[in-house]
Amino acid sequence: MRAEKKWLLKLFTAAFLSLILLLFSSFSVFNSQKTFPAFVQHCSQNPPSFAYFISGGNKDKDRILRLLLAIYHPRNRYLLHLGKDARDEERQALATAVRSVPAIRAFGNVDVVGKADWVTYLGSSNVAITLRAAAIMLKLDNCWNWFITLSARDYPLITQDDLFHVFSSVRRDLNFIDHTSNLGWKEGDRFQPIVVDPGLYLARRSQIFQATQKRPTPDAFRLFTGSPWVVLSRPFLEFCIFGWDNLPRILLMYFTNIKLPQEGYFHSVICNAPEFKNTTVNGDLRFMTWDNPPKMEPLFLNSSVYNQMAGSGAAFARQFEVDNYVLDMIDDKILRRGRNRATPGAWCTGRWSWWMDPCSWWGDVNIVKPGPQAKKLEGSISSLVDDLKSQTNQCQ
Repeated sequence: MRAEKKWLLKLFTAAFLSLILLLFSSFSVFNSQKTFPAFVQHCSQNPPSFAYFISGGNKDKDRILRLLLAIYHPRNRYLLHLGKDARDEERQALATAVRSVPAIRAFGNVDVVGKADWVTYLGSSNVAITLRAAAIMLKLDNCWNWFITLSARDYPLITQDDLFHVFSSVRRDLNFIDHTSNLGWKEGDRFQPIVVDPGLYLARRSQIFQATQKRPTPDAFRLFTGSPWVVLSRPFLEFCIFGWDNLPRILLMYFTNIKLPQEGYFHSVICNAPEFKNTTVNGDLRFMTWDNPPKMEPLFLNSSVYNQMAGSGAAFARQFEVDNYVLDMIDDKILRRGRNRATPGAWCTGRWSWWMDPCSWWGDVNIVKPGPQAKKLEGSISSLVDDLKSQTNQCQ
């Protein structure tokens, strides 16, 4: 009897090990089918591609990785920046996590800034890191069409296939930037005070400090203000970085010493440049809710506003608390994304299962398959572009 039990135990063990080996060999075969990336037609007319700059700070590694996977597509370019307040170990852990994703490792289109900068919330170091990111993106990839700024507190309300589909019919020179010349209370509170951002020249973190005197509002150029979250065209950013006209540098010198310059620098450059002021679409494609009167930052979003968000026609929403349940709702209902996996699109050819990421296989990365959210985004952009044609809400 004892010998029979031993025989059955050996048989069960052998069968179990065989099953494990079969699963691993199948997994290996599945992944080896796409060892090399498919050809990416970056410079083709359609679909367009995007350069994403995602920024965060201390303990934002997991939030940035989740956001990256939610907006990942092989056609795009991504640059991730953890501010200098984050430890080097966290920065290295983010880079390691990024490299562990098979598609990202194969296509090599995600970079992590190794030498990070101090970022002061109210100071000009925000503009400095954005200009640096744009310069890096322009050097790394000569074919992306739009530059999108996101923070670790943001999340998409559309898939990248939706975005590609809608922007395929958008003029490549258009810039989506919420702006106005009606400065209101900001003129005396933000534009006239002289402030200094120590994050630009000190090796430690420090808050801005303000001079006792104020300066008059400029009359050599018009000031504009608006949302710091932008979707900017490649030609405009080349103008800002390479600057064949001195305007971007003059305005950069001015905005270095004001509060929250990220809410005015690009807005003022584009609306004072004759060759670009007619390319402004007055909207940032973000969903946000505010206190009344509004405070410095929008309210945190949760499941109570999910339907409002999903129906808004916005491309992105902010801001969210860490791993709030509404993010799971967006993953499940809009992105159809599994935990720790990239948002599936037409480029993903694998079969979804609990143990297999469909985006660990891929086919033609140049085709797109939009979902129902594309119609809503298309409606929003159509409305904004109609305003552009009427020129009633443009650099006014």
